[in-house]
Amino acid sequence: MDLLRGAVRTYAWGSRTAIADFTGRPSPTAHPEAELWLGAHPADPAYLDGDGTEHSLLDVISADPEGELGAATRQRFGDALPFLAKVLAADEPLSLQAHPSADQAAEGFAREDRLNLPINAPNRNYRDRSHKPELIVAIGQFEALAGFRPAAGSAELMAALDVPELDPYIGLLLGQADADGLRTLFTTWITAPQPDLDVLVPVVLDGAINYLRSGQTTYEAEAKTVLELGERYPGDAGVLASMLLNRISLAPGEGMYLPAGNLHAYLHGMGFEVMANSDNVLRGGLTPKHVDVPELLRVLDFTPTTESLIVPREIGDGLELVYDTPAPEFAVSVLSVDGDHLGHQVDAPSRHDGPQVLLCIEGSVAVHAKSNILTLDRGSSAWVAADDGPIRLVAERPSRLFRVTVGV
Repeated sequence: MDLLRGAVRTYAWGSRTAIADFTGRPSPTAHPEAELWLGAHPADPAYLDGDGTEHSLLDVISADPEGELGAATRQRFGDALPFLAKVLAADEPLSLQAHPSADQAAEGFAREDRLNLPINAPNRNYRDRSHKPELIVAIGQFEALAGFRPAAGSAELMAALDVPELDPYIGLLLGQADADGLRTLFTTWITAPQPDLDVLVPVVLDGAINYLRSGQTTYEAEAKTVLELGERYPGDAGVLASMLLNRISLAPGEGMYLPAGNLHAYLHGMGFEVMANSDNVLRGGLTPKHVDVPELLRVLDFTPTTESLIVPREIGDGLELVYDTPAPEFAVSVLSVDGDHLGHQVDAPSRHDGPQVLLCIEGSVAVHAKSNILTLDRGSSAWVAADDGPIRLVAERPSRLFRVTVGV
């Protein structure tokens, strides 16, 4: 078991304080810090600090895949860590995006290879062959857009804004209130000529302003989101698309699972994000990065969804809260040491024989593995190799750890 130093990713939408404060570093930082990668992705692996010297987790796994990953994980996923964990901090909205299925990722990667696109080319969509199902768990209040809302709900929202220019689109949804109607309207907006957007987006923003001034509250969050996106990305089709998506607020501890084809955009907040070990992103707007609308449309799932939050399931006499997802690459839980457990050595439920990533989000915990003992304070993390578990925990004050393992 070793301390894990995450790789900080600096994107424009990140925070100059959130990740730095969380990890106990000076803030504000010189550049916005958007993500802290705690994994072995080749693009930015974390580092282990075991003997005063640092070693890339990617190199450590490559040197001893059996000991680090375990036989069962290698049999299922080969010699690579199948998941990637991140701390994410958004001060500004992220891009409107979706992720491919496993088959789509494999086909897209091969296609872009045949075109001789370098892996790090800014216009490359597929940087690996993996799909990217992901779970986000709120550390603080977390705001997002995710999944197409039922067509009737989007029609009601647009009608509430009272913008005559939206009437044809409301009629389209009411006349075809299913996935095909959502596909038609989204495609119409996302492929619209810029002059058309430059006319429609401003009047929608005016409608949102008038709605908020009227004192109505049913669609207050949606109207504010339209205004925020319109201010940051004037004339962007993503401003219109936001009216077709579920507007979601996650309280601390609540989670949301995003399968392949789910159109989403994180808006604001800090969360713990776990995904298959992939960096495949297809963007449709709200970003200065590469946008590939035809490819995005090819992978999107337009099936309407309702807001579906994941509340963790309690096991092990309250010691562990588990976030259930269908992803085979990862399993996410929170280990809580409090109440009668304080001051005593407690066994973490052992449901997995593979590797573990631990991240302390509250208090201070002494983690006992076969090889050694590490104390994790808030913001610090550890790598537990497969051959170093199971683990036991000791805390003198209420403490919580995120734990990521391989899925069952």
